[in-house]
Amino acid sequence: MAFFKDFLTKQLLKRQLKDVPKDQQDKIMNLVQKDPEFFKVIGDKIQAEIAAGKGQMEATMSVMKEHRARLAELMQGTEFNK
Repeated sequence: MAFFKDFLTKQLLKRQLKDVPKDQQDKIMNLVQKDPEFFKVIGDKIQAEIAAGKGQMEATMSVMKEHRARLAELMQGTEFNK
């Protein structure tokens, strides 16, 4: 079951990142695969803020700021910073 869920997650990410350069897509995919539940929580929070009336960019920035410590932790030791 986990394999199927991972496959669906990858396909959804690929669709969302279609305009992002391939190397950046790979880096983002690697981050999400490190802690998919964390990114699900982030996505849910962003959607909740959008439903409450915020714009997509404002909601995304707000949630990312709230979770910046964990994001930085995930980015440490990855090729994302290179």
